[in-house]
Amino acid sequence: MNELLDADLSESARILVARGRLTTEGDPEQYRAALQGHQELSEFFRGELNWTLSVHEVAGLIRLHKRRTDVPTDRGPRLVRDRQPLATTLVMVLICLACEQLWRRPRMSVRELLQAIAQVCATDADGGQLPRFPVVAAKDVSKQQARRNRLSLGDALKIMVAEGVVTVDADLDRTLADEDGDLIITASRDRLAAKFSSLSPTLLQLDGLPPEQHAAALSAETLLDHTADPSAGAPSLETRRLTALRRLVDDPATDPLDDATDTTPYLHTLTGRERALNVAAALGLGATVRRDWWEITDPSGQASSLDFPNGRRTERQAALALLAVLPTRQDPTAPIGIDEITTLFADIRARQPRWAASYERLPALVRAAAAELTSIRLLAADPDIPDRWLPTAGVHLWRVRVRQPAPPPSPVHGSEPAADAALIPPAEHAGPTSDSPHAAHQGDVDA
Repeated sequence: MNELLDADLSESARILVARGRLTTEGDPEQYRAALQGHQELSEFFRGELNWTLSVHEVAGLIRLHKRRTDVPTDRGPRLVRDRQPLATTLVMVLICLACEQLWRRPRMSVRELLQAIAQVCATDADGGQLPRFPVVAAKDVSKQQARRNRLSLGDALKIMVAEGVVTVDADLDRTLADEDGDLIITASRDRLAAKFSSLSPTLLQLDGLPPEQHAAALSAETLLDHTADPSAGAPSLETRRLTALRRLVDDPATDPLDDATDTTPYLHTLTGRERALNVAAALGLGATVRRDWWEITDPSGQASSLDFPNGRRTERQAALALLAVLPTRQDPTAPIGIDEITTLFADIRARQPRWAASYERLPALVRAAAAELTSIRLLAADPDIPDRWLPTAGVHLWRVRVRQPAPPPSPVHGSEPAADAALIPPAEHAGPTSDSPHAAHQGDVDA
């Protein structure tokens, strides 16, 4: 029986881990459950992960503030329209500027907002503090550049709409594509106030720190902890515990040996292993554990946006075909390059000429497949050599069977024996191995 968190709150906790927020209109049932049990949730997140849960009942918002020194570089607000879905630096800057303007005037037209932001940027652009942001074509501004800036503001407003901070009364893309388009933006001041949750950069003395040290400053235990000498000594047991558990809850996989600061080996200890398993169980997550690898799965799919290996896209099929080979190599831990994977895919295409027909060049498919496996930490990009990847210990937790459809029956010789017909991966991230007692569910992906 789990004593860390009431079972009725596990679903709300998983959603908060994945999204960072619950709103009264977005998920009213889980919002009510979290509101009633907010004290227990707050104690759980603070005690086990040192994360702060904020309840803004007037704004109809519950927020989880994560504090991680090892900030994931592949996380952030995502844009559906863009091929690279992570929001750009310009979009993030525009969110801050839009919040500033909407705090002063919670209801304004998008044209007024564009003009206000353009004026602020024009004032500070010469000093390099803000980017130039022209929104109307002029002698030194092309129509394409002006349109791109307007659409960037549209992306910023889409993120704010998804967060429940603002509402709009028309389609953003259509309105901002036209220089004369307009719509009304209405902001929630209570939710804008909830966004301003960080201390002043001046108080944190961030202006005197290089950018690569900002994450450590913002995740410090006290205001000026980041000014201490980082070489003063090894991380404390509490620091090691928090780092290990935060990665375990917030990442799809954790390698206890991949941290040079000697932090994640905490999971090797009996106390660390038991505490980590208890936290995973409290959140309703499944843990598959090897001596050198932890994988966390969520049967409900609420705690993560990852859905691999589900889906029938060619890139997913290629990723599974590659994953089937990785553990069977003579040295599974050896780096694998683009040429070796291209040869593998060429052999598959020789047997099935119509497979991946949309990819005329196989190297493009290789990079797409490798990106799929990299996103779930089964491959890591080689930092020294491009187009080369390093398999992680997680590949040993998978069992992929490749099956190919039987050829059509011959009118003379009859049908041939059926070959394997699909790629069948285990569900989520973990498959049945000698280290894992969990049974795997199986789903078909056409080869």
